[in-house]
Amino acid sequence: MKKLSVIALVAVGLLAASCNKKKAADSAATNSEQTVAEGKGEVLPVDAATSVVNWKAFHKGGFAPRWGTITVKSGDLNVENGQVSAGSFVIDMASIKVDPASVTEADKKPADLETHLKSADFFDVTKNPTSEFKITSVADLAEAPKEGAIEGANKTVSGNLTLSGKTVNVTFPAKVEVAEGSASVQAKFTVNRADWGIKFGTSEADPAEWGISKDIEIAVDVKAKK
Repeated sequence: MKKLSVIALVAVGLLAASCNKKKAADSAATNSEQTVAEGKGEVLPVDAATSVVNWKAFHKGGFAPRWGTITVKSGDLNVENGQVSAGSFVIDMASIKVDPASVTEADKKPADLETHLKSADFFDVTKNPTSEFKITSVADLAEAPKEGAIEGANKTVSGNLTLSGKTVNVTFPAKVEVAEGSASVQAKFTVNRADWGIKFGTSEADPAEWGISKDIEIAVDVKAKK
């Protein structure tokens, strides 16, 4: 029985490595905090009613995914010469929602997971009620985006993402559109939550904490208009 358990553990580990390798293709590049882009040109307020951040997280190896939404509270995008050049938006961490469709186990409840995500184990919402993304640069996409990027990506966006009080610069392909009196930024990328010090369930040295993936898939849909 012990031998069988070891074999099973190795098999799961190999599967986890395979899944992590695949997911690395759409991971955002990270760096230290960068200088925020200067806000020039027309300022368009973010439309909080139509903007949203979708998230998806996994147990180790891609098993039992959970997903849901977080509300965009406020922000703005700067448009200069027909291009988004700067901007930022604030995310209301207390608004974290878990889609009930992602919780299929009879003994699990979406509300319990929401409470846990808001606790000090994860985003510590009482201490850090908001997160923020500040654009540091927007450039034309130099090459075809990697697997997993948002469809129609045409720009490379970099920005300082603050989670749980820590700021890390992330870079990812995005679909950026500008029209008369409006602009939007859409993107999908994966980050390692441990980069922001959110390490609950990431210690592979402790079997009790082995089952939760470090990866979080983030899908941003921010719309701004006059």
